[in-house]
Amino acid sequence: MPVVSDAPSSPESGPPVWLPVRAGLGRFLVLGTVFVCAACGLVYELELVALASYLAGDSVTQASVVLSVMVFAMGVGSLLAKRLRCRAAVGFGAVEAVLALVGGCSAMALYACFAWGGHSRSALVGFSFAIGVLIGAEVPLLMTLIQRVRRQDAGGAVADLFAADYVGALVGGLAFPFLLLPAFGQLTGALVTGAVNAVAGGALVLWLFRRDLSVRARWTLIVANGLVLAALAAGAVLTPSFERAARQAVYGPGVRVALSTGEQEIVLVGGGTSGRPLSLFLNGRLRVSGRDEVRYHEALIHPAMAAGPHARVLVLGGGDGLAVREVLRYAGVRSVTVVERDAEVVRLARRDPGLAALNGGAYRDPRVRAVTADAFDWLRRSMAYDVVVCDLPAPELTPSTKYYSQEFYGLAERVLTPGGRLVVHAGPLRPDPRAFWTVDATMRSVGLRTTPYVIGAPRPGRGSSHDWGFVLSARSPVGLRLAPHRPRPRSLTEQGLWAARRTAERGRERGLPPSTLMRPRYGE
Repeated sequence: MPVVSDAPSSPESGPPVWLPVRAGLGRFLVLGTVFVCAACGLVYELELVALASYLAGDSVTQASVVLSVMVFAMGVGSLLAKRLRCRAAVGFGAVEAVLALVGGCSAMALYACFAWGGHSRSALVGFSFAIGVLIGAEVPLLMTLIQRVRRQDAGGAVADLFAADYVGALVGGLAFPFLLLPAFGQLTGALVTGAVNAVAGGALVLWLFRRDLSVRARWTLIVANGLVLAALAAGAVLTPSFERAARQAVYGPGVRVALSTGEQEIVLVGGGTSGRPLSLFLNGRLRVSGRDEVRYHEALIHPAMAAGPHARVLVLGGGDGLAVREVLRYAGVRSVTVVERDAEVVRLARRDPGLAALNGGAYRDPRVRAVTADAFDWLRRSMAYDVVVCDLPAPELTPSTKYYSQEFYGLAERVLTPGGRLVVHAGPLRPDPRAFWTVDATMRSVGLRTTPYVIGAPRPGRGSSHDWGFVLSARSPVGLRLAPHRPRPRSLTEQGLWAARRTAERGRERGLPPSTLMRPRYGE
């Protein structure tokens, strides 16, 4: 039987509202809606951070932009919502409908701006501000509604409201990486979240507070929520076609493989019978180009292998098998352990015809063992190796900084045999040499003697740099040379290595701080 809430009549809370349930259950339903809306709001926030980090890199900067803009916008939204408190029910219903549409479509719109517009920073700021304003408007309106359901002092109402909000944020924060991303992916996950948001907000207003709405307001909210759900459903249906078109706009025609794993997005372009050189993109960044990968991998592998014993080799990263291909050219190699965090990269390197042809079927060699693990964790329990190769993501990417820290190099130094060598891809020397030389300084800070060298990239382009910088190190001084016997590299010579070292040393900057896990490599 419908009951009247016992909330006091005041300018802020409005007259008593008729509810279809008892006041206690009505209050519980309002707090449940707060819980759901808070979870959805945090998912929108995390979705923007994750997608912006994927599109633009530097996750610290992207998270800072999203969080700062969104928190500021929430304050703006709270102030604007003061004007809606006299019609809190219809105002909350309208805010949730708009929030579900904007938040649910934000990931797709941001990706479209990047794919067809070439940039996404202005869209990121715009969506962060819009979503923040709408989230900020929720709290004053919900505070008014919960006070209309049951009489409660303001302090207790605020405590209940924020408790439900914070618990909802916890659930949303955990659901995003462990449920939404694995099950739906970034784009569809945002659309699903928007649908949940629309249903929760619309159901609360249209059912629990239906007596508080005029006939016109009720039908307006019904139509608005129906259109929002239809738009989100259409977006979910069109997501596969949209992703294919966006990938073609970003990577060009010839995309053969495009998949999202728990670690990253992997795209293979060209190779095989396409007639185009194979390109491997990880999270939108060119990782391997069939045009010039030989020059890169020979420069990474051969100086370290030629400098001493190389029976046991550890390759950190390099799941594409291209570094392993160069290692296996040495007859003295007895075992090669590849530590790759993403098992899907290794699977492609084994089974994809284009990538397997490029790496020479490296994983078919019985001496090669692939391990799915984080390189940092693997070094903590690793055995002794003659050569350790770090073919890891570029050091300028924020998630990779731990692989260029004192702690990491200290662990790597411990697993070297007495004559062992460690070689690292240290990023480009140009245009800013500071990152490159900070890597060198960090390696020297753990007691390693370093020999830096730089090889020019013959075909710079999108996702690639003008050069590749490397640092070869050992406990005692080590020089750059090639094995006096076969195999001979196709693109390296003794004179070229000497010039590569001279080029690097001319750009040396002294006094750079070592990198630690608590401080970025750049000494910031």
